[in-house]
Amino acid sequence: MKIRAGSFITIFVWAVLCFVFFNEALATGVTTFNVVDLGAEPDGETDAAEIFQRAWCAACGSPDPAKIYVPEGMFLIRQAYFSGPCENNNIVFEIWGTLVAPSDYNVIGNDDNWLAFEHVDGVAIIGGKLYGQGAGLWACKDSGNECPKGATNLSITNSKNVVVTGLLSLNSQMFHVVVNRCGRVTMQDIEIKAPGDSPNTDGIHVQLSYDVTILNSKITTGDDCISIGPGAKNLWMENILCGPGHGVSIGSLAKNLKEKGVQNVTLKTATFKNTQNGVRIKAWGRPSKGFARKIVFKDLKMRNVHNPILIDQNYCPDNKNCPGQASGVKIRDVTYQNIVGTSATEVAVKFDCSKKNPCKRIRMSNVKLKFKKKRARASCAYVAGEAYGQIEPSSCL
Repeated sequence: MKIRAGSFITIFVWAVLCFVFFNEALATGVTTFNVVDLGAEPDGETDAAEIFQRAWCAACGSPDPAKIYVPEGMFLIRQAYFSGPCENNNIVFEIWGTLVAPSDYNVIGNDDNWLAFEHVDGVAIIGGKLYGQGAGLWACKDSGNECPKGATNLSITNSKNVVVTGLLSLNSQMFHVVVNRCGRVTMQDIEIKAPGDSPNTDGIHVQLSYDVTILNSKITTGDDCISIGPGAKNLWMENILCGPGHGVSIGSLAKNLKEKGVQNVTLKTATFKNTQNGVRIKAWGRPSKGFARKIVFKDLKMRNVHNPILIDQNYCPDNKNCPGQASGVKIRDVTYQNIVGTSATEVAVKFDCSKKNPCKRIRMSNVKLKFKKKRARASCAYVAGEAYGQIEPSSCL
């Protein structure tokens, strides 16, 4: 992900502040930093970004384990970048209050992120609410006017050994949580809320990252509950509730000719309610060196899901830059096991694969999906695999 020029200026200014505030912290020898004690007003109106930056710089510069404590209350944050590397690898960001984005979406709408952690190692974000105030931007987009792209509520980039637990992300302008170029990230007990018609509000997006775990989380949003981009490796998702939203999606892949593949992804024990898709692998219909392999979808419940099981290798929105081309993404070793429930459409299983690069080694075991208490159908194109146990609709592999 790219950082715009304005973001570089912001980071530079805060780097200067860090130097000043860290020297103050050394004088006190304090390892717990309460943002209210440092001057933050919990009134939801006074910008506390500089105070939060002061707390971060002190904690990051401490040679000993440190905690940033955010008590109850509403804290307006214009924008904040919490950057490393730090002197220690044990920083806890404990949030009991609510962090609020500016109500004017133009303030951060042209930046990538509202709150960002970059180049950190050993950070735990515990609790708290992130209120992105995205409704104004969504209305702008719905109007057809020229609008900013929108900012992500929480971005974690170029970092490792990060834990996020007990967090509520509400009404982000765009994506809620992005994990990009990271390793060993655990997210658990996460709750994400946005209306079902809010545009581009993906719940959790993971790309170019390894050893990422998402547990015990509830996601209600207007786009993918969890989206998985190129370069995701060793991703484990378990006990997920999704809906409304667009389901759990690998892709879109093949956005670029040269891109990293996706491998070793598992989704286990999840429920989808009134979603556009259940589990989906999506690739543009054009050349690519990418791949998706060693994927497992297991122990899933579908409730009125439009496309419970879907592979789409001919993705071509608005028929631009892809008509008549074949997807170069290689999809293989995908397992669907113990998946039950109801489809909102007659075709409950659809494998629309590439003629040039067919899907291979697709396995289905104990899949039972109905359409309005009737038999559902399966549709297959250029796919090879096997089916075991009870399969409904009848397998077309």
